[in-house]
Amino acid sequence: MVERVVDARSAVGGPAIDGEDEASDAGLAGLGPSTVAVARDRLATWSAFLDRPLTSYYLIIGITALLLGLGLVMVLSTSSVQDLAEGLPPYSDFKKQLLGALIGLPIMYLAARSSPRLFRAAAYPLLGLSILGLGLTLIPAVGRSAYGASRWIAVGPLQLQPSEFAKLALVLWGADLLARKERLRQLEDWRHLLIPLLPGVGLLAMLVMAGDDLGTTFVLLVIFITLLWVIGTPGRVFGGMLALMGLVMLLLAVTSAYRLKRLTGFVNPQGGPMGPNMQGIQGKYAVGSGGLFGVGLGASGEKWGYVPESTSDFIFAIIGEELGLVGTLCVCLLYGGLAFAGLRVARRVQDTFSRLGAAAITAWVVMQAVVNIGAVIGVLPITGVPLPLVSAGLSSLLVTMVALGMLMSFARREPGAREALAARGPALPLRLLSWLGLTQRPD
Repeated sequence: MVERVVDARSAVGGPAIDGEDEASDAGLAGLGPSTVAVARDRLATWSAFLDRPLTSYYLIIGITALLLGLGLVMVLSTSSVQDLAEGLPPYSDFKKQLLGALIGLPIMYLAARSSPRLFRAAAYPLLGLSILGLGLTLIPAVGRSAYGASRWIAVGPLQLQPSEFAKLALVLWGADLLARKERLRQLEDWRHLLIPLLPGVGLLAMLVMAGDDLGTTFVLLVIFITLLWVIGTPGRVFGGMLALMGLVMLLLAVTSAYRLKRLTGFVNPQGGPMGPNMQGIQGKYAVGSGGLFGVGLGASGEKWGYVPESTSDFIFAIIGEELGLVGTLCVCLLYGGLAFAGLRVARRVQDTFSRLGAAAITAWVVMQAVVNIGAVIGVLPITGVPLPLVSAGLSSLLVTMVALGMLMSFARREPGAREALAARGPALPLRLLSWLGLTQRPD
């Protein structure tokens, strides 16, 4: 059932065709011997770097740190305007985001150092808690509503969004379920392949849609379809699930007046910048007005009430205005690098659970970024999903950091990674403690 992954490995690492080699050599010959030698040396250097066991691990760490830092800076830049408009202290939203990052960093570190066995043990408890949390949002006395949607529950002074935890729960539960079935050789029968995975996804999707959250429902379906693809679902079954997913999304979009209005506004945009399609139009204004290098951090004019949800769903528009085309391309490259690293992990790890989990997490984070950015620049309908690690939102930030910590854990189990980590010496926290005299350096 893992033929697709094996085929992908051979396709990526397969030998070049002789004709292509000859054409390439002929083209390089016209550049001169020294130019050809330099080009080949640089290509060999990059190839050697990408072939290292810890390449994926360090790429995930670096990209996560850059996106997290960018998110804190942009939330600080955008949230003060909204806080002042609501009569709050100017840095209240930024403090919440900073608190989420400070809580999430040690949790992400622990996840990166944990074994997949621990993740599998947490699958069913997390799934149960997610279902319970989604059910609590539907109780008027417990759930918290905004813009007509009930998606949050209050935990002390904070509001948590159970649908974010449902994404992680589906990754863990789905990967563990399929890995167990593969070990028992039950995946040859399509009924064992889809049951109970399909009913479980349906239950989560219905509870999320009860809170009127089409964007998160789409992400759950992306995780589901990724799990089916990686495990090697037969073509007919996979095609049927794709068709079913598309039909469900279409029905959910047209059966709600609010969502239908958004869809028709995307297909046939009408009105001015202060009319019904204000968010999409002003978002494109913000991106376009940034020029090549932007107007500078904190200098956005669109965040002063012109772009709704400028701290969350449409923060990419403010990035485009303040950091320009260069800034937005850098953000896109970071998510592209995360896609490369995550899929590399999924291709190289030997454990079925780790392979499924790595692919599902990568598809979730990257596709969510694609949907968010596509909505801002006007190539996709607005669905209300945040930009991972960048948009304001405590639940989204914490869950994404935990998921990326899990991806780091999977990357540490690539072939040769354990030996490379051992040769590297003690980790940074241990070195810091050693410098402070709180521990002894290992011999």
